[in-house]
Amino acid sequence: MELGRLQYLQALVTEFQATESAEAKEQVLANLANFAYDPRNYEHLRQLQVLDLFLDVLSERSDTLVEFAIGGLCNLCLDKTNKDYILEANGVEPIINCLSSANEETVMSAVTTLMYLTTPQSRQQTTALPVVECMLRFSLSASRRLSNLATVFLEDYCTPLQVEEARSLSKHTAVGIPLPRD
Repeated sequence: MELGRLQYLQALVTEFQATESAEAKEQVLANLANFAYDPRNYEHLRQLQVLDLFLDVLSERSDTLVEFAIGGLCNLCLDKTNKDYILEANGVEPIINCLSSANEETVMSAVTTLMYLTTPQSRQQTTALPVVECMLRFSLSASRRLSNLATVFLEDYCTPLQVEEARSLSKHTAVGIPLPRD
């Protein structure tokens, strides 16, 4: 079964890379993101460089592809080896960029991924001032899901000093990140 699993995942990666169809790319990426839920697939997905694939897709223009890629990363970063890989691959910045998406699912996955990626070593990056400002804005969102998640981020991952600094800065600046659509 394990060989079959690896071969199937390899076929998905190959199809994603070979197809010209946007719809097929979306379907394949959705499948890969779903397989990222299962810890039995982590080693295969690393071997097939799916983490790099997901990170690369974060810069695509397609909201749907980005949604599936950040969802896949969110699933994968629960694993310490995957988390370390994402951090070492400078994955935090493109994940932070997903916070400006108009797609609420993308934003929710990005916030959750930042939470999972926060370690003593990465905290400075995952809770940088612009991120904290963004979370303050999200905590005021009409979306209960987003508001609650942002509040958890602020309370559990940020220091009171960081939150206060972001509050005082956001009073004096216009942050240009739009809230996601519901």
